[in-house]
Amino acid sequence: MQSRTYLKIYRAVRRIPRGRVSTYGDVADRAGLEGRARQVGYALHALPSGSGVPWHRVVNARGEISLRRGSDSHELQRLLLEAEGIEFDGRGRIDLKQFRMQKRS
Repeated sequence: MQSRTYLKIYRAVRRIPRGRVSTYGDVADRAGLEGRARQVGYALHALPSGSGVPWHRVVNARGEISLRRGSDSHELQRLLLEAEGIEFDGRGRIDLKQFRMQKRS
């Protein structure tokens, strides 16, 4: 059973359009969970396979893919983002000014 909090997070992540990214903090804000970026990470880690939630579109505040200990999911995440046209610089960062989903005004 998924918690209401996780369902709010998944709903916010589903709204990130193809070819755009959001930060963990942005997702938390959109889900009404200001200041709880870490909770977004926990929720995405708990995603069941085949959920359809585009988890790969969530990156850290520096525009980097957050590495998960004991996993190679960061490689898959990069491949999925590149397939959507997201570009990485030589340090493995995404230009958030160019690729970040617009914040609500």
